[in-house]
Amino acid sequence: MLEEFLNAKPLFYDEIDCTRMPRIYESIKEKLQLPKIIHLIGTNGKGTTGRFLASAFYAQGFNTGHYTSPHIMNFNERIWLNAKNVSDDLLNAAHEKLLLLLRKEDAEALSYFEYTTLLAMLIYEECDYVVLEAGLGGEYDATAVFENILTVVTPIGFDHEAFLGSNIQAIAQTKLNAAKQKILLGRQLHKEVYEIAQNIADEKGLTLRSYTELLNEEDHKKSALIAKNNHLADYLQENLKLSIAALHILGLAYKVEDFDNAKLFGRLSQLSENILLDVGHNTLAAEAIAKALEGKKYRLIYNSYKDKNYVDILRILFPIISEVELIEVKEERIEDAKKIEKAIEELGLAYKQFDTIEADEKYLVFGSFSVAEAFLKKYTHG
Repeated sequence: MLEEFLNAKPLFYDEIDCTRMPRIYESIKEKLQLPKIIHLIGTNGKGTTGRFLASAFYAQGFNTGHYTSPHIMNFNERIWLNAKNVSDDLLNAAHEKLLLLLRKEDAEALSYFEYTTLLAMLIYEECDYVVLEAGLGGEYDATAVFENILTVVTPIGFDHEAFLGSNIQAIAQTKLNAAKQKILLGRQLHKEVYEIAQNIADEKGLTLRSYTELLNEEDHKKSALIAKNNHLADYLQENLKLSIAALHILGLAYKVEDFDNAKLFGRLSQLSENILLDVGHNTLAAEAIAKALEGKKYRLIYNSYKDKNYVDILRILFPIISEVELIEVKEERIEDAKKIEKAIEELGLAYKQFDTIEADEKYLVFGSFSVAEAFLKKYTHG
């Protein structure tokens, strides 16, 4: 069974073998039938941009896939097919088929993400369009081995510095090197990203467009209506507009109704009247949340991985925090609680261990998919 097979693979690696996925894909690519692929790279907004775009494809009658990661509660969330998470039966059938295509040693050598990427592509063989979201980086990501018709670039900021580089230039270069044909550039906070994108486009002879130049007055009116109908925060509206620009590049028209119920769970999701949940885990996400919730105060339910800049994240969220409640997350990558507590103390905020939700308080759950999962398990099951 797929679950047992994946559980035997580590989710994270101290070092990444960038040659493994291209080599193994090369050995089986003639046996795979690829759909039209839109490759999504960037630091923030890939999930929602991808779901907006995939939902529009599906609404227009196309067989559509959306590959996203990580998942919050269930692995099936990663492989969306025609408006539904893939079924266990289809996953296990694809797993058996993939094991027959791969040499045993290759199947075992592939990382968790590399294997599931190939698994998704088997499931998506009969699709017209697939929105394929990079997991980490771009150039060396498992999703970068496939030919695509468009590279969509969401905002690029600091994240995974240990693998991608310690400055925006290095991070942007690594991500944008994945581009193959056309580049659609979303709103960027760092001017270096625009410069690097132009340099790469010039060197490779690629078409480079900015999403703003593709949107007209009618698009802005429609996106405002879509946002109103679907209760989208400002930063989610930016992702929506990027997906609309992608439709323009692909020569596809759209209706307001194409985006109904397209919002991806875990992105400023309203769990109840007093609980918001967001899987953001870096400074760029924190800035978007702080802006979206400006003027309000929340109890922050939080925890952080060791490699995340939680000091700056807490500082950015400070204006909207009344108190921090640290939730237990049982994972090796989670930072020592004492270090997070020290960062909270230095901001002058009160903190305690998360225990229960009080009806008369407002809560913001923020800090990675693992934090969301830990909270939802406790919130749902008590």
